[in-house]
Amino acid sequence: MTRIDFNPYNYEFHEDPYPTYALLREQAPLYHNPELGFFALSRHADVLAGFKDTAGMSNAMGVTLDPAATGPQAEYSSSFLAMDPPRHTRMRGLVSRAFTPRRVAQLEPSIRALAENYLTPFEGRRDMDVVGDFAARLPMDVVSELLDVPSADRDELRTAADAMLHREEGMQDVTEEGVRGFLRLREYFTELINRRRKQPGSDLISALFEAEIDGEQLTDNEVVAFCNLMIVAGNETTTKLIANCVYWLSQSSDQRVLVAQDPSLIPDWVEETLRYDNSTQIMARSTTRNLRFSEGEIPAGSRVLLLIGSANRDPAVFDEPDRFDVRRQQRDMLSFGHGAHFCLGASLARLEARVSLEELWRRFPDFEVDTENAARVHSVNVRGFSSLPLRL
Repeated sequence: MTRIDFNPYNYEFHEDPYPTYALLREQAPLYHNPELGFFALSRHADVLAGFKDTAGMSNAMGVTLDPAATGPQAEYSSSFLAMDPPRHTRMRGLVSRAFTPRRVAQLEPSIRALAENYLTPFEGRRDMDVVGDFAARLPMDVVSELLDVPSADRDELRTAADAMLHREEGMQDVTEEGVRGFLRLREYFTELINRRRKQPGSDLISALFEAEIDGEQLTDNEVVAFCNLMIVAGNETTTKLIANCVYWLSQSSDQRVLVAQDPSLIPDWVEETLRYDNSTQIMARSTTRNLRFSEGEIPAGSRVLLLIGSANRDPAVFDEPDRFDVRRQQRDMLSFGHGAHFCLGASLARLEARVSLEELWRRFPDFEVDTENAARVHSVNVRGFSSLPLRL
């Protein structure tokens, strides 16, 4: 295998990971980094196989490289995302009732009202930060409504979730502030659960109290872990998706003309952004047995990275993969995973992004991105902006 320096903790890698991905696909599709202790799969076929093989590729040790979220304790922060079938299947089945297509579709009026509430005050103004003023707020409101989190508490929870994802240069684990953010989320939801047990409502937390797995009700720790997952995964990734959509259309003048001529392309704009520069770039697995790939073997007990961002740019699957094209009809992207662990909130994320862009485009079709003052997050798994200023 060719020696390539692939380090997902590196700041420079997160500025533009795609050249590194191309190098991996071409020269080291089965990559091994003995210093950091992981293998990586970069080709679409291999990443897809990794998602499909829930027996050989386990989630139970966590889905990130971070030591603090690796091991049997991973489910305390990642809930059923860090479980394998059949326990994962049963747990997912319980919470999936809130994410059926019918229930998600029913959320559109309220999501549109939220978008209008945040965007209308900027009409007639010259600038806004599409992240801080809009994209970071709307998904948090949607998730908070499902969990019945009061509006006064949402900014604090979003700050805690941001801290959990942020990584400092040279560090290979959660920062001290991230640990405090995790503990604050657990404390907050423990208190909220205690209140809901005394006074149940129509929210998702109250519904989980009545749920059972193999005849046993969920523990408070299991419900808290699910709430953490909702706040982090259900909020942060959609925030980054919305901002990534805005950024890449602004950088693609020909595609912007197409959307201007036909706003019905907005859902396709979302889909192409999901493929071209997805907010979730990497997911980790642990091998339960020796696994054979075309380029070699991964031993049992290894940590493996499934490079979603690379798979979505694989020229073996996508024509001109490095071109942003809102009219692309290829739908083989792996942005939401595949199979048993396909993202439960995929339809909700798509709905939030579509409605957000429709309302933004309707008001500010001539927006310009202030690229010089844009700031990216630094996270092992997530790619996107912490700030994206717009000139309206």
